[in-house]
Amino acid sequence: MSPPKKPSPDDIDLFHRSVGTVRKLSSDTVAPPVKRRSPRPRSNPAFESHTPLAGFSGGESPEISAEDTLFFARPGLQQRQLQRLRRGQLRVEAELDMHGMTIQVAATEVARFLAQCRDQHLRSVRIIHGKGYGSREAAPVLKNRINHWLRQQHDVLAFCSTPRDRGGTGAINVLLRSKRSGDTRNP
Repeated sequence: MSPPKKPSPDDIDLFHRSVGTVRKLSSDTVAPPVKRRSPRPRSNPAFESHTPLAGFSGGESPEISAEDTLFFARPGLQQRQLQRLRRGQLRVEAELDMHGMTIQVAATEVARFLAQCRDQHLRSVRIIHGKGYGSREAAPVLKNRINHWLRQQHDVLAFCSTPRDRGGTGAINVLLRSKRSGDTRNP
């Protein structure tokens, strides 16, 4: 191997013009990385109008056990649509998982989720509430609340427990009212 060739004065001049002015560093250590805060969800002005229990009254439905199947439908829905909902044949367009949430947090998240689904014109969604085995009461607290809350929502046309292979009695499929522009009729 031959020794490296020394750069010509033209090459050295070109290098200095390309790099520009250079100043000596006062330290040769690397600055420690800046600690980043954990990410927080951005607030959405469309959801800010929802109070924690927006549209949810404090009344309760009869107690439901962990293995009870939920079903609710407003009058006038087509039977074929209800069958497809019960069988899980409608494509789920959005999903909310409420595992580990308190009642207050769950109420806020359900209100936000339903508002977001309405704004995005979604029709078929899933809400996972769990069976309540991990709760202090060892009862399905969120399942009972979601059953009561969804019945109060005008935009909820129907809901039912999901098929066994998609969550069973620990989740529900929800059919929402269509909000297409110019659509004045029901589903």
